[in-house]
Amino acid sequence: MWFQLSRIILRNRVAVVLSLALVTLFMAWSSRNVELHYKFGGILPTTDSAYIDYQKFIETFSEDGNVIVLGTEDKRLYELNHFNAWYELGEQLKGLTIAIDSGKTGTHEVQIVDSIFSIANVYNLKRNDEKKRFELDRVIKEKPSTQAELDDKIAQVKSLPFYDKLLYNDNTNSTMMVLFVNNKLFSSENRVAALKKVKAEVDSFAAEHIAVHYSGLPFIRTLVASKVKKELSMFSIMAGVVSAIFLFYFFRSIQVTLYSMLIVAVCVVWGLGCIGLFGYKITVVMGLIPPLIIVLGIPNCVFLINEYHQEFLIHRNKIKALSRMITKIGLANFLTNFNTAVGFAAFMFVSSPILGEFGVISTIASMVVFVVSILLIPVIFSYLPDPETKHTRHLEKPWVAKWSERLIYAVNYKRPIIYSASLVIIVLGIIGLIRIKSTGYIVDDLPKNDPIVQDLQFFERNFSGVMPFEVLIDTRKKNGATRDATLRKIEKLQRVLTEYPAISKSLSIVDAVKFGRQSFYNGEESEYKLIRNEEKSFIGPYITGTGKGAKKGGNILKAFVDADKQKTRITAHIADLGTVELNRLIEELEPRIDSIFDPSDYDVTLTGTSVVFLEGTNYLVSDLIESVILAIIGIALLMAFLFSSVRMILVSFIPNIIPLLLTGAIMGYAGITVKPSTILVFGIAFGIAIDNTIHYLAKYRYELRKNGWNVAEAVNEALKDAWLSIFYTSVILFFGFSVFAASEFGGTVALGILTATTIAVAMFTNVFLLPAILLSLDKAAITKAFREEPLLVIYDEEVDINFEHLELASKRKDANNEAL
Repeated sequence: MWFQLSRIILRNRVAVVLSLALVTLFMAWSSRNVELHYKFGGILPTTDSAYIDYQKFIETFSEDGNVIVLGTEDKRLYELNHFNAWYELGEQLKGLTIAIDSGKTGTHEVQIVDSIFSIANVYNLKRNDEKKRFELDRVIKEKPSTQAELDDKIAQVKSLPFYDKLLYNDNTNSTMMVLFVNNKLFSSENRVAALKKVKAEVDSFAAEHIAVHYSGLPFIRTLVASKVKKELSMFSIMAGVVSAIFLFYFFRSIQVTLYSMLIVAVCVVWGLGCIGLFGYKITVVMGLIPPLIIVLGIPNCVFLINEYHQEFLIHRNKIKALSRMITKIGLANFLTNFNTAVGFAAFMFVSSPILGEFGVISTIASMVVFVVSILLIPVIFSYLPDPETKHTRHLEKPWVAKWSERLIYAVNYKRPIIYSASLVIIVLGIIGLIRIKSTGYIVDDLPKNDPIVQDLQFFERNFSGVMPFEVLIDTRKKNGATRDATLRKIEKLQRVLTEYPAISKSLSIVDAVKFGRQSFYNGEESEYKLIRNEEKSFIGPYITGTGKGAKKGGNILKAFVDADKQKTRITAHIADLGTVELNRLIEELEPRIDSIFDPSDYDVTLTGTSVVFLEGTNYLVSDLIESVILAIIGIALLMAFLFSSVRMILVSFIPNIIPLLLTGAIMGYAGITVKPSTILVFGIAFGIAIDNTIHYLAKYRYELRKNGWNVAEAVNEALKDAWLSIFYTSVILFFGFSVFAASEFGGTVALGILTATTIAVAMFTNVFLLPAILLSLDKAAITKAFREEPLLVIYDEEVDINFEHLELASKRKDANNEAL
């Protein structure tokens, strides 16, 4: 089969290049559709009850995370010039627009900020007795002209308890401006440009007046997405540079280096094209695909080119060498890429959508690397001149023979030391594995000194956080949300929420009713209370906007109840506590809620972005176990298919499980938590590491047959042949993954370091422990099934194919022309 494939490739070089060029152009066109993912989430399955509850909440009350908050902590804000500048900033932000290209309809201006909420932009409720309704009356309608006037206005604002701890905190001299941004705009790629406009205005104010802190989900999401986009390019370049350096070092050829990089560049385009075709978006995890393709693609090139050089040294026939390269290495490369794909494919079956999408693309990318390299390398090198001596010198270096002798000596005479070291790693690994935690923070991928984290902590200190936290109450009855009994229960629950410092001041229908009553009594602060029964007839119509002569839009409760007044919400914000603390808080809250709202009469749901994130993180531990188990099962089936021996499957797994245990131990001891990025380590590293085992055991099987089933001879000869390729590919993979240590995201840093460490350890276990086990087992490992011919022969150097008759179609054509 592989010989026939080599004939097809080498005799149809132009067709191969044109076909690949057309597919690459199509994939490049498809990659135009790739967009950044601008929202948190994607971890929680869409079938989970927490996700379903959140979607129902959004349908009723709209999305909860569409605000950007600006904060100051300086009492100078209440000085006339600074306050007027703050006032002016709000007016400018309200007027900000951005030009959006709508295609056929042309460019049009879109409002960036829908509304502003700040101490300079607050409203009181004014009685309109003629229409029997409240009307919004802005407290500060224009910039104060004197300090006395400003002091009077600030006193009016602070006489309204509704805004206390919501927009200002007198205990810390802090205040906050809330920007309700255009949700549709901030869910598109235009959000970066929109945020730049907002920041330009705010930074201008901060430069002349008072420092300003930024936060809010749209702000955090936009900056994180921008960092992902920057790192997508940065890591692709870094991985390419590192790979190019090692390629040149190994082969001493600029041509080999350039064409190998061309091949992985084509693979990257295909990978991005697949993301576009599937309609996926670039997340922190998906952003790893391009550098991952580069790191995985280079070893394919190394194996193929290395074999090409070896064959060329034997008979000095370029075309014969290329054909034998495909015949001898094609299946081995296919199996190792397929094996890596199996490791990635395990993520397709976990509950997390973003990990599932990564699994789909990385699985396809693994096989794309094989297809493109096996097609392009023979074609490219068939056009290049014959390799020079300096290009093949790497195959005959003295240190290679010296290290071969040392390895063989170690596995034959130092096995107790090898086993003792392995046992220590296993014990430490199990202990460390138990210590792994799944605690996650919404911004824990960012370093502690990042401005995003610093500003978030400012809002947590002064306003208890900015992460949306919602309590949805279903009374199961129409108009049940406005009943007195329900209002008293809501008021009681809000008092309970104030006992938790991590939860901000909450707002509900109760606060709206209290605000309405205070306004009815001309703003008397002491009247900020619930309506009594005897007041309902004359105050109620003002609040609901249903009085005689009232017009549509007068209902001040509409932000807190649904159309049927059956469901209502308590809205608050919460600090980024981490999933362990948040889980503990919710577990403590739920029974207290049930004691207020009898579950037999009410349905109360805790939801919001913070809760959805918590539930999603809780899935990660089960996803970790599930993905590793699936990867192990899939790879075990592949090993069974290759070697037809249960004992050999067990033998092959031992040197690859130990590196995973060590990786888990590092996570446990170093406090590296389970998150979407770090969870990838186990599947990626296991799938890649066992490739070395496949290469070695295939060589071992061949040497067994060649040496009359002499185990010691087979182990030593296989080690002598295989260790250098294992070393080369492991070095490239180690440094390729190490580039992720330059990331701004902690999870990506951990992914790079942990994967690189796992691959390095797997290299040692495969060249020391695996041969040692085979020697110790001796004949016990050679079962009857292992002796039989496998379904696939990976290495068959006894094959005798008459390559001398293989010639390129173009050469035959030239010969015919000369004859004529």
